[in-house]
This record gives sequence, C-alpha cells and structure tokens, in this order.
Amino acid sequence: MVVGAEQRVVVGMSGGVDSSVAALLLQQDGFQVHGLFMSNWEEDEEGYCDTARDLQDARAVAGLLGIPLHRVNFAREYRDRVFRYFLSEYAAGRTPNPDVLCNREIKFGVFQRYARRLGARYVATGHYARTDDAGHLLRARDENKDQTYFLQSVTAEALRHTMFPIGELEKEAVRRLADEEGFPNHAKPDSTGICFIGERRFRDFLARYLPAQPGPIVAETGQALGEHQGLMFYTIGQRQGLGIGGKKGAPDAPWYVSAKDLRRNRLIVVQGHDHPSLLSDALEAVDPHWISGQPPRWPLLCQARTRHRQSIQSCRVDRSEAGLTVRFERPQRAITPGQFVAFYDGDVCLGGAVIQTAVGSGLDSARPDTASAPAA
Repeated sequence: MVVGAEQRVVVGMSGGVDSSVAALLLQQDGFQVHGLFMSNWEEDEEGYCDTARDLQDARAVAGLLGIPLHRVNFAREYRDRVFRYFLSEYAAGRTPNPDVLCNREIKFGVFQRYARRLGARYVATGHYARTDDAGHLLRARDENKDQTYFLQSVTAEALRHTMFPIGELEKEAVRRLADEEGFPNHAKPDSTGICFIGERRFRDFLARYLPAQPGPIVAETGQALGEHQGLMFYTIGQRQGLGIGGKKGAPDAPWYVSAKDLRRNRLIVVQGHDHPSLLSDALEAVDPHWISGQPPRWPLLCQARTRHRQSIQSCRVDRSEAGLTVRFERPQRAITPGQFVAFYDGDVCLGGAVIQTAVGSGLDSARPDTASAPAA
C-alpha cells in the first residue's frame, strides 16, 4: 500500500512492543502519527486485565516519539458484538475464537470509524500481516508470528485503509528496534489469551457467566474414568486438566478429549496423541466470509488452517447445504467446532468460515489429490 507522506495515520497502540514499533516505522516514513489506546473490557474488581500498565507503556512510547495518544472506551461495543457471541458459543458446547470477531467488529470496525473522526484516512496496527497494492491480505514474513488467521473476517474495504508496518519484519528485529529507541516495553512478553480473562483460571472466569454442569468422563467404550466439571471447560484435543491417569496395561499413555456428548453430558476421551478419533479428513463450516467480497469458483482448490500457527494444509472446498465442505489432502488432528478455518492461496488469505463439525475418514474418493481442477 502506498500513501503520501504527511498524511495522518492512527496507530492502535496496545502498550505492546509490536504496535509501538509500528508507530515508530510510520513516523520514520514521514507520516503524521497519532496513537489510539483502546479499552475493550472494563476493569473488574479482581483487576486481572492489566489495562493500567498497558496504558502506561503506551504513554511512555508516545512520549518518546512525540506523538499524541488518544484513549477511547469500546467496552460496550465489545460486550455487544464479541462477548455475547463468546458466551453463546460456549453455552452451545463449542469452543469459540473471539479474537477473529474482535478484529472484524472492533479493531477494523469501530476503531477505523473513530480514526476518521480524528482526521485519519488510514489506521495501522502491530499485526504480523501484509497487504499489497491490490488490497489482498498476505501472510507475514515471519511465518511463526503470522496473524492472518485472526484477520480472515476483515473486509477488503477495511484492509484498503489499513497498514501493517511490521509485516515484513521478524520478531527479533522488532524487539531490537524497540531497544535501540529506548522503549520501556522492548522486552515485554507477548500478550496471550483474551484480555477479559487475564491471568486467572479460565474455568473460574467462565463459571461466573455460565452454570457448570459436572458429568462423567468416559472412554469410547463407555467405561467411566472420572468426572468433568462442565463440558464448556474442555476442548477437542485437550490433554491437561482431565484428572485421570493411564488405564490398566498402558499407565503412561495420556488421555485426550475426542468429543462432547451434549445430550448425556459426557466427555469422551481417548488415549494417544494421534488416536484415529482425533483425526478427520474433512469438516463442515458455516458463515463463510470472502475478503474480496466475492465467492470463488467451485470447487476451490487451496490451502487452509484450522488454528493459529498451524502450517497450511492442502484442501478442496465445496459449497454445501449448510455452508462449506472442506476436504483435506491429509487427515487433520483435533478439528474443533466453534473455531475458524482460514483459506489461503499461497501467501494470500482468501477468507474463512466457522467450523460446524469435523467429519471422519472414508472420504478418500473426494480428497483434493484425486479431485478435478476447477474450470477455467
């Protein structure tokens, strides 16, 4: 993306090193930079979401750069557009990814509109991603930090007014630049998880909003192994926190969550990281979003990710009655309903959809390596 120097750009400054360096690079390129610190969650009485420290770091960096820092509270919008969805998905037994929705609704929605009120045509963030002159969303140079999975639901219009200054850099280079500039947050750990949960136990937080319904943990054979604290606290492929040991004859083999039986409130577990019950050839997805605004030609032969930082996987995507059917070239582990699948054509992120269900083996005849190519 090419924009003229001296234009005003509002950078979403979270107090982290990535957004701080994004502001630095834009200033060095001659842009009139303003920072904007967003509060997306009200501090609760326990003080787990450390907004005060993050704001202090953002102010310190803005002071060093000599740029104004604005502060705005989007907590109401976050609750209405993200948190309600988060709770409804967990109540339905799925595992949502609110970060994808937060980007679409908050960071590339209300934030951009607020930036226009500050006289800016463009916004910038510290995401590890890139765009090109055609407005495509591209994977970051640092594949280990690439965040396009979380940006799959952003619109092309929003991307045309967004810059990702650190998308060409490795993480080590970002920290080095921050250190050279004397930023106090140059060694600050990356934020993980969701702000409104913070460092507390996820189980404790969720139980404040949804009633927990304990029930049995069972093997695929139906053998009772223990008790779960509520299906909402577990996700497909989970190993830690089950509270059950190895079974007779295989004491060292760990257990993994393979399914949730919502009707009987049972948590189904299996032994072995790559147990067949954890592997799926395909998935069904709903609510597809295509960044270009136009659906592709069908079938779509592309690549996909079902989680952040997963290496891209070859697949074939077809329309289905509910939405999309995605068939993978190789079986995928722990496909999780409620999470998102992101689609790629090489470096270009095409969009994504919400995973509805995983589909087991037996789809060899429909795998992409034997499928016909799309019509020209």
